[in-house]
Amino acid sequence: MTNETPKFDFTGKIALVTGASRGIGESIARALSALGGKVIIVARKMEALNNVAASIGSDGGNAIPIACNTGHPEEIAALFARIKNDYGYLDILVNNAATNPYYGPAIDAPEKALDKTFEVNVKGYFLMCQYGAKLMKGRGNGNIVNIASIAGLSPVPNQVIYGMSKAAVIAMTKGLARELGPAGIRLNAVAPGVVETKFAAALKSSELIQRLVRDQTPLHRWGKPEEIVGAVLYLASELSSYTTGTVLVCDGGMTS
Repeated sequence: MTNETPKFDFTGKIALVTGASRGIGESIARALSALGGKVIIVARKMEALNNVAASIGSDGGNAIPIACNTGHPEEIAALFARIKNDYGYLDILVNNAATNPYYGPAIDAPEKALDKTFEVNVKGYFLMCQYGAKLMKGRGNGNIVNIASIAGLSPVPNQVIYGMSKAAVIAMTKGLARELGPAGIRLNAVAPGVVETKFAAALKSSELIQRLVRDQTPLHRWGKPEEIVGAVLYLASELSSYTTGTVLVCDGGMTS
């Protein structure tokens, strides 16, 4: 290693970001592209992805839209087969796509909500990590950043299933970091707090939640999608070359 300080520079890097048609995922994709990366953006709906890709392109970036439901294993397999065929490798994977179909008391949760949450948030993340790591292995380096949640660190009422899934993401990140470290592949997680996205619309509509966020967050406000980006860029870059298996919390101080 030279004495030159690494920079946020992703020139020549192939990155894959899931859930990139809006919110946190879109913000991450835009940032990686603006810093030189070729970004494969993934979500369920192609029309939304095309709009994001066109916008990134108009800003001088490079985004390749591919529709994929990460809750469907066969679609994940097809996605990585295409990436392997088109590029042959992958440098960065950001697992961001998630679901939260049920908000309410855990004892009343329908089984299908439990299944769907774990299909996308746990099994989907795990399969993405498997396929991604296989494209990174042998090259001596690679970065996987999993978007978790503070709900995986400190579960809250009416969000028990979602919190369970995000706790699993954190355990997955730490376990895979140990297994894949010798291959030069780093895995880290980012745990956002309450962020203003369409995903959090149910929370935003609750006066109780609004008050709790104001009262329990030292910054007295919700986060914005772009405020999560810096943490992801750090973990995906060489600036964090000696960091793996960690969870970086971005929650306005809520869990402090």
